[in-house]
This record gives sequence, structure tokens and C-alpha cells, in this order.
Amino acid sequence: MALLILLRHGESMWNKKNLFTGWVDVPLSVQGIEEAIRAGHEMQEMPIDIIFSSTLTRGIMTGMLVMAYHKSGKTPVVLHEEGKLKEWANIFSEKTKGEIIPVICADELNERMYGDLQGLNKQETRDQYGAEQVKLWRRSYKTPPPHGESLEMTAARSIPYFQNNIVPVLDQGKNVFVSAHGNSLRSIIKFLDNLTDDEVVNLELATGVPVLYTYEKGSFTKIKKSS
Repeated sequence: MALLILLRHGESMWNKKNLFTGWVDVPLSVQGIEEAIRAGHEMQEMPIDIIFSSTLTRGIMTGMLVMAYHKSGKTPVVLHEEGKLKEWANIFSEKTKGEIIPVICADELNERMYGDLQGLNKQETRDQYGAEQVKLWRRSYKTPPPHGESLEMTAARSIPYFQNNIVPVLDQGKNVFVSAHGNSLRSIIKFLDNLTDDEVVNLELATGVPVLYTYEKGSFTKIKKSS
């Protein structure tokens, strides 16, 4: 049996300003840092063998802050696939290699791309286009914002990545922590919980609150937290 931990990043600086963020690479706010730290305390004794993260700073920051409190004492290390970091970031101590947790970053786990809305204030956008139109862009499954992605399009990249890259690691019995975003994680949960298109658009994921599953023999079971 393996453990799967899904965590939506904490509040970003643009969340705080009520701006559409999407793929704009902004960091966590002070509140977002605090949310990640709270998640770190909650997750500090959960077994973690490998971390998958989005390539966006707020996803990576959240994962790293969580691991700063992990009782394993292991160091999360980002594995780079190109450039000088791939060539030069080698570890030559077998002992040290055994004391790291690999971090794999993937665009497929990034937030939904909000197209022409990125950087716009959400309330001003409602005032300009109307609340119903903005709600359709934000909350429908198949309708994308102008030049952006719908939730369906986000699912079309995040679910195959999960199936092809994360499930094989779980099959090895390794415990996986995924630090990502509201819409990429909603897409993955749609797959895990077999949600309909209508059900997933109504799914709310709190920032900095881990969602847990066990995985055994190809089957996922959500762990219900005691109140």
C-alpha cells in the first residue's frame, strides 16, 4: 500500500490582490507561507518518498516549506532535466543520495492558463464582462476564457501525466506528495473519485489542506479525516 498526498498551494501574492494568475509565476503571500507551514506540521510524520510539483514558484515554494518541517530530516532536491543544472547538479556521495527526496517538476501539473484574463482584477473583470460571463469562464467545465484553458483542457494534460508518471511510482510502493494548484488537482481528483463534469466544477479545494489517498493494487481510496 502506498500513500498519495495532494496539496493545493497556499495563497499567492496575486490571490491576495484578487488578480487572475494562471501561468504567471508569482510567489506565495505571507498568508500562503503560513498555510504551507501549517500543512507542514500536519504532514510532518506522513511517509514521503518522492515529490511531484508544478513548475510554478508558488507550487514549488509550498512543497519546500512543507518539507522543512518533515520529521524524516531528508532534503528535497529538484531534479532538472535540461541545461547546466542537469549537467552540474550531481551528487557524488551515496550516503547523501540516500538522504534526499527527489522533486520532479512538470508543466502538466501547472494551474489552468487563464489567457487574456491573467493579471486582471477579478471584480473589475466582472464589472466589464458581467458576472455570469466570468462565472462561465471560471466555473464551467468546457468553456475557456479568451485564449486560455478550460478545466477540460487542464484535465487533458494533468490526468495523463498523473497516469503515466505518478501511478507507476505508486505501483512501486512509494509514497507520493503532489504540490500543485486548484484546477490541476481538481482534474486529478475527478479521475480518482470518478466525478462527473458537473461534480468537478463544484469541487472546492482549500489552500494548504492535504487531501489523502491510499493506493493498492490499482485502486485509490480516499482517507476521510476525523473531525
